Amino acid sequence: MSIAAKDVVPFTQARATLSELADEVKQGSEKVITKNGQSYVALIDSDRLDYYHRLERERIHLLLLEDVKRGLADIVAGRTEDADTAIARLQRARKPSAKVSKTAKRRV
Repeated sequence: MSIAAKDVVPFTQARATLSELADEVKQGSEKVITKNGQSYVALIDSDRLDYYHRLERERIHLLLLEDVKRGLADIVAGRTEDADTAIARLQRARKPSAKVSKTAKRRV
């Protein structure tokens, strides 16, 4: 659904006509309320908001399933290592070399 110019309402007008705006939203439109000429908040039907939240949860679940799928493919392909080895490798990668540490200490 696209927002038409009539669906963009200044905050002061929205405050004065909230009941009418709510009725329009309940009938299917959505309103963008502006403050100082910039988008500020949206007024949408509560059922539609619930629908948007369900869609977002479903999207998150699909992303998690994709992560699981990649993880299983890594296991099948043998691209795994035990946790202790992985942690040690990450710690070594984060640890600055001794040469850099001595130079950094001299600057302080």
